[in-house]
Amino acid sequence: MNKLLFCFWKPAFAFFSLCISIPTFAQQISIQPYLQDVSPTSAVVMWQTDSGEMGTVEWGITPELGQSATGKSIDINFTEAKVHEVKVEGLQKFTTYYYRVRTGNAVSDVFQFKTPPFSSDHRSFNLVAMSDMQIDGNAPDKFREVVNEGILSYLDQEYEGDVPDNLAMVLIPGDLVQNGATYHQWKDHFFDPAKELFSQVPVYPVLGNHENQSVFYFKYFSLPKNGSPEYAENWWYKDYGNTRVLGLNSNVDDGIGGSDYQLRWLDKVLEETSQMDEIDFVFAQMHHPHKSELWIPGESDFSGKVVEKLENFTNKTGKPSVHFFGHTHGYSRGQSRDHKHLWVNVASAGGSIDNWGEFEGRDYEEFTVTQDEYGFVMVEVNADPSDPRFTVKRISRGNQYRFRDNELTDSITVWKYQQKPHSPKGVFPIDEEVASHDLVLQAEDFESDRQGAIHAASNWQISLKSDFKKPIVDSWKQSENWYYNENQQKDDDLRDEKVHRLLAPGKTYYWRVRYRDQNLNWSDWSQTYRFEVVPD
Repeated sequence: MNKLLFCFWKPAFAFFSLCISIPTFAQQISIQPYLQDVSPTSAVVMWQTDSGEMGTVEWGITPELGQSATGKSIDINFTEAKVHEVKVEGLQKFTTYYYRVRTGNAVSDVFQFKTPPFSSDHRSFNLVAMSDMQIDGNAPDKFREVVNEGILSYLDQEYEGDVPDNLAMVLIPGDLVQNGATYHQWKDHFFDPAKELFSQVPVYPVLGNHENQSVFYFKYFSLPKNGSPEYAENWWYKDYGNTRVLGLNSNVDDGIGGSDYQLRWLDKVLEETSQMDEIDFVFAQMHHPHKSELWIPGESDFSGKVVEKLENFTNKTGKPSVHFFGHTHGYSRGQSRDHKHLWVNVASAGGSIDNWGEFEGRDYEEFTVTQDEYGFVMVEVNADPSDPRFTVKRISRGNQYRFRDNELTDSITVWKYQQKPHSPKGVFPIDEEVASHDLVLQAEDFESDRQGAIHAASNWQISLKSDFKKPIVDSWKQSENWYYNENQQKDDDLRDEKVHRLLAPGKTYYWRVRYRDQNLNWSDWSQTYRFEVVPD
């Protein structure tokens, strides 16, 4: 608090004057600077003060700064408080910059960030994905822990250099706060716990159901303006190096408009992306799951339409894709059967865990692992043009029953270019007569020329016709299936498959099998084999 001194004088013949000390209040930074929409040549910096109009970013390539930029100030909650947004331009690609913000006599510390490369630079990078950090009354500091003891500590332990050198962006597929229409939650529950991270690395969220399509969300974030004009910042895309990130609004199932607009926009963007040789991967983020093993009522038909479009895109282009989601408070990792497309639930970063058995669940064949735990996901993108790939890692913080200190509990690497396993060879039955029940199909061992490849899945089909257009058995089993804290596939040999369907005596059947490695590469189908079913 400062003081101003006001003095009042009597006319010249008086023998005294009266001085009054009146307190005044300097501007205060109530939300520390955070980064938005950083490109190779520009960056958006935002922060909030309790008063004041003009916002300035002082920046430079050294901590001495030397340059400045001004922007706009936004009324936020019918008070003197202002959100400031400044776009810093004229930057150079893949360069570290230092900055601080100033509003009146309120000045922040000096922070740093790093601009992205162009795709032609073939620079590898990392990103973090996490979601559903809305506050849990039983663990109100969990999001702060996930950010500081989780993400920042993990970066310090696993990589050399500063945070901006090792992390390109933070993706958040929704539910940033408990109620997006409650003003104080944005500062107290979202920005304050993550200020050490968001001041150094740009954050890119999408709307969850808890945001309630609030005006605060749209005032606090400056997201890419390349979505449908009618629904600005509801959906968008952002390119970093060889990867295109799509931000989508899956709340359309809850009555919020824009479903047709959004799907048409998605078709257009995916078609454009299919023509871009410089883009190797597409990562989409949306809040609601298409399928959820922990919480079936949270599933979304709209999300299923998005997944189908991403699968078709990957099938058409050969460019692997991922959809990150939340809504269910736990981690899941799955994969489409016929496409190089990953399904990754990146919760929970603070919201109360959806514990096993608490809600209606289902063991879906797509998912390899589901965990009712806190944590975040690290994605390492290798931009080597001769062999681009990305690795998804689940870093766990455990749950209320078992604490984990940044344990790696799941990992998968996906290559853009295929190196197929060898086509398997059938063992039994081959031109044989079999009984109508208790048939066990058998094939030879998994083989691959890729070093370290393992047998991760098998797909068995039986059909009455050799074209397999309408298989009567179509079984897909994976080497792991962690459901309800147990591996449901333990001791299951992927080289054989018991047929539970009763087959018709006197009929001739055809069967085939294919093998998949842990990197989502399918072999070609085996040759087609036949057998006849005899009466019992």
